[in-house]
Amino acid sequence: MSAIDDLLAANASYAEAFPHGNLATEPARRLVVVCCMDSRIDVFAALGLELGEAHILRNAGGIVTEDVLRSLVISQHLLGTQAIAVLHHTRCGAQRFTDAGLSATIHERTGYTPPFALGAFEDLDASVLESLRKLRGSAYLLDTSDIRGFVYDVDTCALREVEAGDPAAATPDA
Repeated sequence: MSAIDDLLAANASYAEAFPHGNLATEPARRLVVVCCMDSRIDVFAALGLELGEAHILRNAGGIVTEDVLRSLVISQHLLGTQAIAVLHHTRCGAQRFTDAGLSATIHERTGYTPPFALGAFEDLDASVLESLRKLRGSAYLLDTSDIRGFVYDVDTCALREVEAGDPAAATPDA
């Protein structure tokens, strides 16, 4: 069996016993979580969320990209969300490459260079702050009053808030 065949078998069991068929489309907590795609993070368990309570937007690095903004605009304008939590994490794969280096590798392997930024970063806190800056500066979002950023420790599951005034969030001089 392939990994996808395993998914289909698991889904059949899950669907048979699924008790949440009548959940509203709008997230009950009016919350969106922007998080890394890292497989070590169980967003629902780590944040005490249940199905139907929040939109979860995941990508490599948990960074705010054009597509994340697109989803957030739809989430706010059509589905009533207000609060946005940005969640980066320790030992992130996006800290292990550079955009230029990975672009070169991709070009070498495929013959094509990605036309998009790959989203590498060195400093977790600085990356969280950059995502917060993009969100707070977006003209398309209806509500930017409740946007906060965090670093999740993949070894302890603890969250640490990153704030603009936080000395740990200071970007070193280049």
